[in-house]
Parts: sequence; structure tokens; C-alpha cells
Amino acid sequence: MVNSALGIIFPNQYDELVPELTSERLMASIPFASRYRMIDFALSSMVNSGITNISVLARQNYHSLMDHLGSGREWDLARKNGGLTIWPPFAEKSMNVYRGRIEALDHIIGFLKAQKEKYVILSDTNIAASFDFKDFIQAHIDSGADVTCAYTVQPLPESIMSAKLMNKGMYYTYDIEDGVVKKMYINPQEKGDQNFGMNIYCMERDLMIKLVRDSYMQGGVYFERDVLLHKLDELKVCAYQFKGYYGRISDMKAYFDENMRLLEEENLEALFSQPVYTKLRDDNPTRYFDGAVVKNVMAADGCVIEGNVENCVLFRGVKIGKGAVVKNCVLMQDTIVEEGAVLDHIITDKNALITEGKEVRGTDTFPVFVAKYQVI
Repeated sequence: MVNSALGIIFPNQYDELVPELTSERLMASIPFASRYRMIDFALSSMVNSGITNISVLARQNYHSLMDHLGSGREWDLARKNGGLTIWPPFAEKSMNVYRGRIEALDHIIGFLKAQKEKYVILSDTNIAASFDFKDFIQAHIDSGADVTCAYTVQPLPESIMSAKLMNKGMYYTYDIEDGVVKKMYINPQEKGDQNFGMNIYCMERDLMIKLVRDSYMQGGVYFERDVLLHKLDELKVCAYQFKGYYGRISDMKAYFDENMRLLEEENLEALFSQPVYTKLRDDNPTRYFDGAVVKNVMAADGCVIEGNVENCVLFRGVKIGKGAVVKNCVLMQDTIVEEGAVLDHIITDKNALITEGKEVRGTDTFPVFVAKYQVI
């Protein structure tokens, strides 16, 4: 039954929440957990659940994503039938790129009609989790739902509630009775634990096509706001609580915190309870030179460490010079920290350079960001 599911991933949702990281890439391409990208978790979870026909609907800044995904070989999605399909942005005659899921799905309606899978899974890429789509689909079937939405129980992040994007319907919470969604709230401001939507949905493909077509003809843009919210009385919308480990990216502070949480072994094991696949980069193992002091560090391959490193996440090819002191940092691919530099609570983008003897400090509430190719 799972093999009859079509996966659809929206890689650009929530780009606006981390503008520092998405000026030249999209949410799906943001590096995470030392050697992965955010899309790797949704994509790998689908593949691990037997979903082998997956479409990625890009909107903008998608070149890094295409470079990362390639033909989909690392995910065993380089296939003659099904496999990985990357849809570049579509534009109307007015040259406006689509805004929400309804417009995006309507642009590929012909493709959707031609597929054979009975069910469809919709997912964003702002959450890193080991998600069991097999169980998700089975719960959808067992409940007799028209639409099933995944949610977590947690307080709403302050960064999302204060985001200046309220007109876009950025986030959703649910009132749930006996597993059925009775009410849906767009951009609520309530405190305390909420049924917080993960923007992951399951429904029959034919139903989705009908909902998309009807909504698009009436000017609909967003699936939740323009379809689900108005059809809770017509459709049986069920809720599926995800109780596993997850990291939700809602701003730069959350990005920093979610990376640092993975330095705790139980969190790392929970996130990687299933295999997570990513693009391969042939490189040497990380090298630790005499005099290096390393404590509680997640380091990808290709790193060269000669200084003191503590409580850090290091991506591929990071170089820490002799006498450098690096603590509580997330250093992306090919960052170079020269001799004697001191870093504390820093996020660097790819190919950043911290020159000899420089001292750069942030705080746990405000980590300092060093942009791509920036030299300090």
C-alpha cells in the first residue's frame, strides 16, 4: 500500500524565516547536522518508507538544490519509472512565480493526473525528523479520513509568532477531538502547548487534484487557508501526532540551537534512527594534529583540527588552526579559522575565513552570523 504513495516536497516554504541563510539557497538546501541538508530528512524518510516517486516543486534559488540532489542516485531515486523529479519555477503570463501550494500543484496538474499512485504525501523541509510515512499512511487509511495532517504538541516558537509574514498563513494549530480536526487556526498567538501543524499531509491523489482545481479556479493560493479551513465540515480531516525527535527551523537562533542539540547522544540517535542519505563528497577522514584538544564535537569528513574545539558542529572541510579556540559554534563547509583566533557562539556560512588572532563572540541568545565568503 505504501508503494502507491506519491511524495511531493515544497523546498521554499519558510525561506523568509532565515533570510541570512536563504539569500542564495532555499530552506531545503540549508546545511544541517554537519554533513546533511534539510531536504535530506524528508527525502530519506520517504525513501525509507517505500515511496519512490517523489517530486520537488522549487520556487526560487533552486540551483544549490539541483546540485545537491542531482539525479537522486544517493537516495536510490535515479529510476526510469518514478524516481526523483525536480520542477523548476513556473510563472504566469504576468511573470509572477507561484506563491502557495495550490498554485504550485495546479501548475503540474497534468503530471499529477498521469501518475498511478493512489495516495499523495505533501511535506515541507523546515523540520528535520525521522518520519515514518508508512505508519502515517496506514493511520490515514485506518481512520477513513479524507485528509490526515501531522502535528506536534509544543509551545509555539516566539520567532514564528513575531514573524512579519502574517498575511502568508505561515503556521497552523488545530483543535482535535477523537483524532478529528474540528477547528484550524492561522497564525495564532496562544501560549502553552499547542497542536502545532507540521505541514505534512496525506490524502488520495484524485481528491487532491479535485481540491486543487476547484480552489485554483476560485483564486485559492494556500492549501491550508483556502482549502482545509473552509472544508472542515465537508471533509473528514484527521490528525496524526508525531511523537519522535524533531528539529524545527524557525529563525537563526533555532537553527543554532537545533544543531547544538545534536551534540547530545540521545538526540543524535533519535534523529538518525533510520538511515539519512545525502550527496557524497569524497574526502579524507578528519585529521587531529598533535596539540589539538577536542571535546563534544560533531565533525564531518575532511576537517583539519590543530586547535581547541569544544561543543561545536563542524561541516565538511573545516580547518581550525594551531592555537585557535573555538567553542559553541556551527561552522559550515570549508570554513577556515586561522591560528590564534577565538570564536564563541558563532555560525559561519560556507567558505568563511576568520583570520589570525581575531576574536569573534556571540551569546547563547544571539549567535553571531558570518556570511558566505566573508573575511574577518
